[in-house]
Amino acid sequence: MTSVVPTAALPDTIVTTGEKNKPKNQGIGTTIVMVLAALVWISPLVLLVITALRPLSDFVAHGPLSWPGELTVKNFTQAWDIGNFATTYRNSTIVLILKVPLGVFVSAMLAYALAKLRIRFGAAIMYTVFLGLTIPIYITIVPVFVMARSAGITDSLVGLIGPYLAFGIPFEVLVLQSFIRQIPDEIVEAARIDGAGAWRIFLTIVLPLSAPALVTVLILDAVATWNEFLFALILLNSDAHKTIPVGLLNFQGQFSNNSTGLAAGILIAVVPILIAYTFLQRWIVGGLTAGASKG
Repeated sequence: MTSVVPTAALPDTIVTTGEKNKPKNQGIGTTIVMVLAALVWISPLVLLVITALRPLSDFVAHGPLSWPGELTVKNFTQAWDIGNFATTYRNSTIVLILKVPLGVFVSAMLAYALAKLRIRFGAAIMYTVFLGLTIPIYITIVPVFVMARSAGITDSLVGLIGPYLAFGIPFEVLVLQSFIRQIPDEIVEAARIDGAGAWRIFLTIVLPLSAPALVTVLILDAVATWNEFLFALILLNSDAHKTIPVGLLNFQGQFSNNSTGLAAGILIAVVPILIAYTFLQRWIVGGLTAGASKG
């Protein structure tokens, strides 16, 4: 009887060991695939950095995919002057400060009304707002330009605020209303019983509880505003009012392209975006998934 126990237990031991090793092997394979995908994903940024650090003559002689024979930082100083970044940085910052807080606040008010207030035709309003997500920006260029010219706000930073708000609010409302909908109705009802009005509930209860989603849409809206090119190209004419994406066109001429200078200029332009994503990425992911995880 004593000798039978190890023999009978041996297959169970082997099966258990196999079951433990199988997830481990699968985990290694998944890690390798993710590492390869990350390398492919980051390769354009690496190529951009290498191009920005090599002389233009070396880039033309050996091609973009070759390893540079020498490295230089002169491209960045030249790119700062060619791209007129002292002016374009200022203009992009002004548009960012004017548009992003206003857009997020308006979106939060609309999201609160759709999620917690009893309003007539609420569903129709919500679907109308979300319909804005399906409208391509390209088909609105002519109407927006005609309206801006009629209002006399072309070649003005103020003229960008309206189109930016129109195309930013639908996505922000989509994220915020799904988050605000998860706030317990008991909290809102208790505030109403205590005499709080809709504005007080919105400012003192809904906004603080919606901080993760607000930070998320604030970051995403800031990135989209900073990188917007089409409306800025159409509405802005003078160099004194151009934003960063439009200023990058200075690196392309009719007969030649300053590829290394353009790469340096792109790096200068995206530095704030890279810093924001590096330090605030947990807010972005957390805010986008918070509504779903609470449900």
